[in-house]
Amino acid sequence: MSNTAERLYMTVDAYLQAEEHSLTKHEYIAGEIFAMAGAHESHVTIAGNLFSLLRSHVRGSPCRVFIADMKVKVDTADSFFYPDVFVTCDARDVGQALMKRHPNLIIEVLSKSTAVYDYSAKFGYYQQLESLQEYVLVKPDCMAIDVFRREEDNQWVLYSFTAADELVLTSVDFHCAIAAVYEDVLLPPLAVR
Repeated sequence: MSNTAERLYMTVDAYLQAEEHSLTKHEYIAGEIFAMAGAHESHVTIAGNLFSLLRSHVRGSPCRVFIADMKVKVDTADSFFYPDVFVTCDARDVGQALMKRHPNLIIEVLSKSTAVYDYSAKFGYYQQLESLQEYVLVKPDCMAIDVFRREEDNQWVLYSFTAADELVLTSVDFHCAIAAVYEDVLLPPLAVR
């Protein structure tokens, strides 16, 4: 959610129709829409790396990986979001061309303007997705990734990964070096922790 000063209200149908022709993407929360700002190079590179790694990993399975331009609908919150990367393995999402409703993995690359929102309110919306098993937040300015994993008792547990770790995403049985996520990203000095 980027610009809270620019708020417009509309119905879901009006939103979906407008979004098909809009040059700017908007997230929708219960009638309120929010224009999304463009992303920095590191943000786009990290999202692209994750998409590529995950796409290679799930190839040949029923899972599909989406990046940036595909909407996720949270029915219980009457909301639509554009995660940076997400995976759905649910047959109910097959053939749904404009949005998906049953992701099991959602990844957001943080920015200064969205980090607090991504950790709090947006996470609250995503938690309403019964299919969601992991919510991943990637810091773009240092090698640090937080994974919130839904446990069997429906509690969310935080797992933090840093440069020396291997990233583990149990929702899609995926493992990779943290360095692979940050490939080609210019990090500030001393950003590796």
